[in-house]
Amino acid sequence: QWASTFRVNLDSYFHLARYVLPHLPKGGVIVNSASVDSYIGVPSRLDYATSKGAVFAFTRALSNQLVKKGIRVNAVAAGSVWTPLVATGVSEQSQKGYGLGNWTPMDRVGQPSEIATSYVFPASKESAFMSGQTLHPNGGIVVNG
Repeated sequence: QWASTFRVNLDSYFHLARYVLPHLPKGGVIVNSASVDSYIGVPSRLDYATSKGAVFAFTRALSNQLVKKGIRVNAVAAGSVWTPLVATGVSEQSQKGYGLGNWTPMDRVGQPSEIATSYVFPASKESAFMSGQTLHPNGGIVVNG
C-alpha cells in the first residue's frame, strides 16, 4: 500500500509537472493538493500522511526551481472535506462517529464550496507575490510546520 499511495499522491505530481512545464508560459501557476494529515501525523494513515508531507517538499523545491522562469507553485492542505469519495464510505449523519470532523475546532467536515477559493486564489493574479506556500482550509486546526 505504501508504494501505491506514493504513486498516486506524489509521483503523479512529478509526472504532471514534467509534462505540463513545456506548455506553461511565464506567469503560469501550479497548485498542488497536500493535506493537514501530514502536519498532524495521523497514525492510522502513515502512508497517506507521509506522502502528503512529501507534496509540501515537492511544492517548495519546484517553486524554487521555477520561480526565476516566472512560474509559481503553491499547495493547499485541506482538512476533511465532504466529497463524493468520503460520502461513499460514511453517511453524513454518522461522520462524527468516524472522527471525520469532530477533531476540528469547528466540529465538522468542510464542504467543497468552502475550500474552493483556497485553490482559486493561489492560481490568480491577486497572489502574484506568492510561491512555494501552502494554504490551510482545515476547520481551525492550528498547524505548525
